[in-house]
Amino acid sequence: MALLALLFLVVPLVELWLLLTIGGAIGFWPTFAIAIVSALVGGYLAKREGLRVFRAWSTAMAQMRVPNEGLASGLLVLVGGVLLVTPGFLTDITGLLLLFPPTRRIVASAVRKRIERKMRDAAEGKSSGGWNVRVVSFGGMGESPRRRVEPDVIDVEGEIIEEEPERRLPRRTR
Repeated sequence: MALLALLFLVVPLVELWLLLTIGGAIGFWPTFAIAIVSALVGGYLAKREGLRVFRAWSTAMAQMRVPNEGLASGLLVLVGGVLLVTPGFLTDITGLLLLFPPTRRIVASAVRKRIERKMRDAAEGKSSGGWNVRVVSFGGMGESPRRRVEPDVIDVEGEIIEEEPERRLPRRTR
């Protein structure tokens, strides 16, 4: 959590410094134009790559197979697009790297390995490095399964009471 807070503090300061430095070197309008063009190009690339990843997923699911590009790849396309739309040179470079398929695969592989390691450590009872992970068993060999309670279900005991049928008086005829 401290690393995330540090990132939210340091990255904007570095971006501001870069904008001021580059703006001082090439001028306000060229710097402004670069920021606008990078946001437009970033939005276009994010949309194109996002649709490509979505189509690949849809095709794989229709063919009943696991998609080649995992969920991490789709998430990284989203993050890359957000970074490109965010004004700044550092975020633009990072966003482009996440949208470029070869570098995105490298980052996705690293993210996947880190998550697998954290999950393995949590399952073995080792420190999860700040992650709050709890492994839960729902019953297996020789274990009794835990009772699942639905939030909208009221469980009560009831008693069936049979009423006597209504007695009808014979109809009178006139």
